[in-house]
Amino acid sequence: MENTDHTDHDHDSNGHGHEHGDFFSRLLGPRAEIIFAGLAGICLLIGWLGPKLDVLPDPISFGFLLAAYFFGGYYALREALGKILIGQFQIDFLMLVAATGAAILGEWKEGAFLLFLFAIGHALENFAMTRARNAISALADLAPDEALVRRGDTTETVAIDALVIGDVVIVRSNERLPADGFVVSGQSAVNQAPITGESAPVDKRPVADRVKAAENPDTLKSESRVFAGSINGSGSLDVEVTKLSGETTLARVVTMVSEAETRQSPTQSFTKKFERIFVPCVILLAIVTSLAFLVLDETASQSFYRAMAVLVAASPCALAIATPSAILSGVARAARGGVLIKGGAPLESLGRLDSIAFDKTGTLTEGEPRLVDIVPYGDVEEDTLLKVSAAVETLSDHPLAEAVVRDAKSRLGSVPESATNFASITGRGVSARYDGALVHIGKLALFDEVDGAPVPDDLVETVNALSANGRTTMIVRQGERYLGVIGLMDTPREAAKAVIARLHEIGVSRMMMISGDNQNVADAVAREVGLDEAFGDLMPDEKVIKIKSLSEGQGVAMVGDGVNDAPAMANATVGIAMGAAGSDVALETADIALMADDLETLPFAVGLSRATSRIIRQNLWVSLGIVAFLIPATLFGLGIGPAVLIHEGSTLLVVSNALRLLGYNEK
Repeated sequence: MENTDHTDHDHDSNGHGHEHGDFFSRLLGPRAEIIFAGLAGICLLIGWLGPKLDVLPDPISFGFLLAAYFFGGYYALREALGKILIGQFQIDFLMLVAATGAAILGEWKEGAFLLFLFAIGHALENFAMTRARNAISALADLAPDEALVRRGDTTETVAIDALVIGDVVIVRSNERLPADGFVVSGQSAVNQAPITGESAPVDKRPVADRVKAAENPDTLKSESRVFAGSINGSGSLDVEVTKLSGETTLARVVTMVSEAETRQSPTQSFTKKFERIFVPCVILLAIVTSLAFLVLDETASQSFYRAMAVLVAASPCALAIATPSAILSGVARAARGGVLIKGGAPLESLGRLDSIAFDKTGTLTEGEPRLVDIVPYGDVEEDTLLKVSAAVETLSDHPLAEAVVRDAKSRLGSVPESATNFASITGRGVSARYDGALVHIGKLALFDEVDGAPVPDDLVETVNALSANGRTTMIVRQGERYLGVIGLMDTPREAAKAVIARLHEIGVSRMMMISGDNQNVADAVAREVGLDEAFGDLMPDEKVIKIKSLSEGQGVAMVGDGVNDAPAMANATVGIAMGAAGSDVALETADIALMADDLETLPFAVGLSRATSRIIRQNLWVSLGIVAFLIPATLFGLGIGPAVLIHEGSTLLVVSNALRLLGYNEK
């Protein structure tokens, strides 16, 4: 079988390598192996029944048994020889040795039966595994092959690969979108379920400023962004292309999900190590069993036959495929639900964790704070405080700054844009020169670090009072004069409380929040959404330290937006990014990416991971249990035929069990 993870066993890959060029595969197509298995069964049946029914002479019957050997063993032998030539020892080879041994003993019918069952088992196993892979490869077919492009005054149909950034594509009603981009004209509801897993269509409208949107498309709101592979509703849209065909969110998801199969989970690594020890032990046991006639009252042929049965019984095929089949099915099901899981390790790890840490802004909250308090200090007028604050914050791209500018405009009508020399003081605040003086805006801690007059005690009391009510506060000082404090509030996401409750039901026992906001704000949000703990006043580097400490022992998953939280997520046991669709940083840094900017897919991801871990454990117990039963059974006389029947049955059982994950639905 073809090995995608470059290990010493083949059952976790694509099946036999015949699809790449042998004569029969080219002649018969992808069903060649199942056809050969069927022919092996027909030849075996004729060769066995012919003499019994006295309708065929023995030589012709023997010829059919030889044909059964050929059809049943062709692909296994072809693959085994190919692996031996590169120094890899395959479990398939053990089956071929057993069939050869049966032939040497004159048990041609039994050997042909072994190869037939082995061939049909592998063919069905590969068919089942292909179902899981097709769920992944189907993603690649979501984007159309062509797009209608408006270039100047003309429109033309071009191949998707011919699209360039800045092209405007016309998407009519009920068509699939050909590229990632933003809406420049038209309104419609777009079904993004193939990309983000969102159950309801998302209303789309044009951007306000096309030039500005093109300069930084990753910051656009979901109401204007669209993704290749999603389905337009009843309206018509003009979409400006922001990514080439090979760089779209869909293309990256297809690539990453395909690569995920080769990234091994801890259980896969364990089974590989186990096989390296176990297979040589099987061979040694078979050799010892073949010499049993020296001490037991039986013939050499009887001992040899028993040794061949041991080879069949002890081949850990079910064990080898138990974990990969579950991982592949889990990853495929997750992708269909708008969750990108990068391999077996994060999928299995998330299923075992009972602690999750959340970032606050943009994760548990809407990420769109509102300016709710404007408290001038001394004889300062409210408009002055607001005007100076907005003038400086126009130079910042922080969500809090955008909120200040947006709400100041709504109150004042316009804000000055004459501030200069802007500087961001990480985790503390900002500074800029406005109206001839240096302005500082930020937390209390900022004014302990910069030169100038300390914050007056009565202003500190105002800040503390606002913070106690869940406000994020910013003190404003112009030169040596304190202008006052402004308070902002970021409301929790509507689904946050229900999601936290659902995670508790699933079995996540400890949920916490880490935030750069002060502890009072963090506690207020945590209480509202139902978290167990909140850690506030954390600088970016302190978030990393906190996550590292939480990851010790049982481990912790970290949920964030994948941009500002990338360092913390990288240090968590499992990093989970929200709103990853269209975000290169989120797709690259996270172990698990929730494609929609929606917390509601998190319980699905955790539940699926737990179901995958559960099925992996079931498969391991079944596969090891069958081997534990068959080895002594064959030593005490169980024949090759029944042994291979049980052996192949167990392999199909674990694959079928794993395929149940393709139909997983969160309850």
